[in-house]
Amino acid sequence: MTSASRIFFGLCAAILSVAAAGCKIEQDMAHQPKDKPLAPSSFFGDGRSERPILENTVARGSIADDELVVPKDSNAFPLPLTPQLLKRGQERYKIYCTPCHGVQGDGNGMVAMRGMKHPPSFHEPPRLREVPNGYLYDVTTNGFGAMLGYSAQIPPADRWAIIAYIRALQLSRHAPVSDLPPALRDKLDKLNAGGTAK
Repeated sequence: MTSASRIFFGLCAAILSVAAAGCKIEQDMAHQPKDKPLAPSSFFGDGRSERPILENTVARGSIADDELVVPKDSNAFPLPLTPQLLKRGQERYKIYCTPCHGVQGDGNGMVAMRGMKHPPSFHEPPRLREVPNGYLYDVTTNGFGAMLGYSAQIPPADRWAIIAYIRALQLSRHAPVSDLPPALRDKLDKLNAGGTAK
């Protein structure tokens, strides 16, 4: 190699080393300019990284959730039980619950019949008949086991309507005969005697 080519390669190496010294080899995401929650910050005049809530700020999520949520161990029911609520619950149950739980709530929905894990029956064993309403609301909202939560798909009032309908399904299979109205008891007596009920 000639002395001119050595000088040229030396200059190129020097220029590359100066240029490389100005570049960082680390990724930019490794050192992001950010503030951690509640950490002090010199960026804002008050020295805080968190900002005060602005006037007229709307909470994210549903505000109605706050008044309809009950503790998991509570048997309270925050809505009045009406025939309209039960009808709404039946409609929502057919849409969201029957694919897995089945029309009668016995865990034999079409999804389960096609090979997926069977959900528990609302009737037997009596475990789900004895759980508080708050537990059913929590499972409907957040999910449990293989069941995903339905908080994004079903509004809180409709979740309570579904729970009312589930309780009606449970009562329909396990109500004592003494609790039935006289007209229904008469029909039941006729059926038990071998007649036909009309």
